[in-house]
Amino acid sequence: ETDEGSSSSRSSINSILVIEEDKAKSSDALAKGLSTMLTNVIKDFDSKAEDTLKSQHQLSLSIDRLTRELDQLLDDAPLPFMVQHAAKISGVRKRVSSLNSVLKSIQHRIDNIDRLLSLPITQQHENTATEVSKQH
Repeated sequence: ETDEGSSSSRSSINSILVIEEDKAKSSDALAKGLSTMLTNVIKDFDSKAEDTLKSQHQLSLSIDRLTRELDQLLDDAPLPFMVQHAAKISGVRKRVSSLNSVLKSIQHRIDNIDRLLSLPITQQHENTATEVSKQH
């Protein structure tokens, strides 16, 4: 009887261990799947943000060139019409510069998130706690 009871207890313990092991494997698989999905989304967003930064840089260069050309035109023929348009272009230039600053800040945040996602989970918790304490 004791052998039978002991065998039944071992069997129950083994069943519980198998179930717990399966849960751990499922959790790991879910975590890896989510991590892969988030990594792909962040890389895609990162690529689009990089393209936007390049586009903004090209726009900024074009506006600078146009501003120089307008300045030259104003020196040659200071018409009120040209002065008005030069002021508009200068305003656009300021907005583009401001937008570039915002995009750079967003890019920096994305880089930090990407860096955190590539760390092992235990190190992520430590770094997240450090980042939160720095912000407060």
